[in-house]
Amino acid sequence: MEKFLQIHLLISIIFSICLVVFGREKSFLSLNSSYIMEARERFMSIDLTKLPDPPRPSYTFTLFSRDLFEKSNFKDYNSLLENKLFRTRARVSHLASILDNGNSSKSADVKARAPRRTSTYYVGPGDYVASFTIGTEQTRTYLIIDTGSDLVWWQCGPCAEGGCYRQNDPLYVSTSSRTYETLDCIAKSESCFQSDRILCWQSTRACLYDVIYADGSRTRGWIAEDTITFVLDHNQERILFGCGKDQRGEPGGLSFSPRYSGIAGIGRRVLSGGYSLPSQFKADIMAMCLPGIDPQGSILSFHTTPFEKTISAQLLPNPTNLYYVNLFKVFVNDKEITLNPSIGNSRNAIDRCLVDTGTAVSYFPRDFYNVFRDTFRQEVKDHPLVTGSRPAGFDTCYTGDAVFVPDFPQVTMYFDRQDPENLLSLTHQRVMVYIRGMYCLAFFASDTNFAILGGTQLQGIGLTFDTAENTLSFDLDQCN
Repeated sequence: MEKFLQIHLLISIIFSICLVVFGREKSFLSLNSSYIMEARERFMSIDLTKLPDPPRPSYTFTLFSRDLFEKSNFKDYNSLLENKLFRTRARVSHLASILDNGNSSKSADVKARAPRRTSTYYVGPGDYVASFTIGTEQTRTYLIIDTGSDLVWWQCGPCAEGGCYRQNDPLYVSTSSRTYETLDCIAKSESCFQSDRILCWQSTRACLYDVIYADGSRTRGWIAEDTITFVLDHNQERILFGCGKDQRGEPGGLSFSPRYSGIAGIGRRVLSGGYSLPSQFKADIMAMCLPGIDPQGSILSFHTTPFEKTISAQLLPNPTNLYYVNLFKVFVNDKEITLNPSIGNSRNAIDRCLVDTGTAVSYFPRDFYNVFRDTFRQEVKDHPLVTGSRPAGFDTCYTGDAVFVPDFPQVTMYFDRQDPENLLSLTHQRVMVYIRGMYCLAFFASDTNFAILGGTQLQGIGLTFDTAENTLSFDLDQCN
């Protein structure tokens, strides 16, 4: 028996070495615990000053995992992952409150505080970061990318007294940029998209905005114009952005991280009245690959996609800037999970499944999730279920083993119809999360009437959002 275990350990080590040696590693492919831990140790030691950020052509940005920028706050990767999952639960809770109520307003009394501003709860920062070059000074800065937001903003000096948080990157100063222009909301009224968070202040002619995120962080300022530069071809694109003059949060709320200068909303394109990057670029196509613990990063691009549209789901019409698809059927191995009516189109035109890169793992409505979880457990063979304490709120975990590489069930998703040529097959680290020595099912239950397809399941998949054809396409393992 001892010799048998030694052989398996040797195979495990050789497998880990091969993954590193043969090309760029794809950490989501393996559930080898030794390999996972080694990859995470390398990840935690990455020097942020040496992050690669090659020159990109027009409408293309380098995309990184937010974990890279947050890791120094935590003693190990497990602690970082637990914090990320805690942040996700808060995001999902707030998404539910927004979508179930049909709006994102905090309350009428907040909106009535002062005529100069209006306040709206936004979902909150996402899990991915992109680098931007802005203004004539070509200030290089990092902005959080979020499919759940439709506003682009960054800190904008000179700031109100105490209004700008300390940031690691150089502060963008509007008075130093020759291409900067404050939006005149009267002369250019068509560009001041007034809402419950943006208004035209007649006395100053400024288009004021005031946004509060779910965690209590806040940004206030006015809408302005400046250029972003794509370094490879020296192309400059003028965009409207929130010139953030005051980022002091709500009492008891969180402040923004010094590792980012702001947030870039990449919510669904609208033909008029939108500040998101797809709307401003007039881009029907947005493509991205969500990077994992790979310091090389990935890409976010507009107008063109490097990915094949091998698997596609219909993007459904909805009254928000979010991305929805019709989740038709779910299988665990060959066992179909019966869709409960609670996951369907019952209120507010919410239909089936929200695709949200800012949610770390996927969520199902509770009744559906319970059937999904129980079926998954029944399909797991030869792995003991942990009955005691489990990390990070997971309810289905299995003991890890440094010798054996486990084989867990496959999760298959069909969109729109059951077509054997058009399905999303999830395996390995797109199904299980390795945390504190356990393998845990990377799905949660929520008290909502919609599902969420989150970042763990989408990691390493080439995503193409096409709002002209109203499709979201998945190209598995093609992000290199």
